[in-house]
Amino acid sequence: MQWLIYIFLIPMVVLIGGGIIGLYAKGVDRKFAAYYQSRIGPPLRQPFYDIGKLMQKQTIIPENAVGWIFSGAPFVALASSVILLVYILVPYFAWIGDFNFFFSKSGDIILILYLLMIPSIALVAGGFASGSPYATLGAQREMVILMSTELPLAVTAVTFAWRLSHVAPGASHFSLVTMSFHPLWSGMGPFGILGGMLLALSIAVVIPAELAKIPFDQAEAETEIAEGLLAEYSGKYLAFYQIADGVKSLAVISLAVILFFPNGFVQMTGYRIAPAGYDITLLLDVVIFMVKVFLVYFVSVTTVRIAMARLKISQVAKLFLVTITVMCLAGYVLITLDPVIRTL
Repeated sequence: MQWLIYIFLIPMVVLIGGGIIGLYAKGVDRKFAAYYQSRIGPPLRQPFYDIGKLMQKQTIIPENAVGWIFSGAPFVALASSVILLVYILVPYFAWIGDFNFFFSKSGDIILILYLLMIPSIALVAGGFASGSPYATLGAQREMVILMSTELPLAVTAVTFAWRLSHVAPGASHFSLVTMSFHPLWSGMGPFGILGGMLLALSIAVVIPAELAKIPFDQAEAETEIAEGLLAEYSGKYLAFYQIADGVKSLAVISLAVILFFPNGFVQMTGYRIAPAGYDITLLLDVVIFMVKVFLVYFVSVTTVRIAMARLKISQVAKLFLVTITVMCLAGYVLITLDPVIRTL
């Protein structure tokens, strides 16, 4: 009976909490962008105002659209984003808080890579089903970006698993919990640290592409194809996409933080905080985690989208399939050579 409560309660909490934090991160992103460009910018609550306004507007389904796909895609995008966030965060905080229940040993990174594709696939399906030439072009671009970013992510996952196979032979090598328990930087020599830095830099480039932010927003490209994928969406359906985008943003950046900066307060200091007998260490860990999430968001999304212009779709494919993939492979080689060099 307890596991049924977890199954229904945890996704609901993550949907509400992840949606609020993800939308708030959008507000912070806009505020920083305005500051960079010497503007006042919208209030931090603007994403919530946008969602509230969209929820009150009429939802229009195009006459030539495939109705059930067009209507179902926003729900699939939102549901898959929530599942992705649950699958990333719950095992991590179960490890941080030293909890032990049926979900605490989950977090297989291969499954996470599959889940990461579903919101984008839902967007593509909705775009093709809308019957709009702008949305069709945006869907084609989204497919190119999706296929281009998978290879660097797969190489990164294999690199982490290979390292764990030597550091923790008896553990699950593709588990996020195992990766958190054995941080990438621990026990590394100079070559391993350099390899880890190359992987971290590669993921920092992948993040804005996964979130469709400048310079990787070719699928929407307001000035070129009039919002592309979302050109025909309105009302509640568009609101669902906006919430899904916020939840997915939190999920993607949380994954990067867990892979490269997993340590909580106890792991960093060796102490627990318990004023008046109440252990608040887990609450402090949540605060530390959110600070890391916002820092990564600021560095990899906000700063990049302000400093760069939109790339061509051919440049995006070449960047990820050649440059970023080579960087990931170089990081893999350096990490595999590190223990051999240290024994010489």
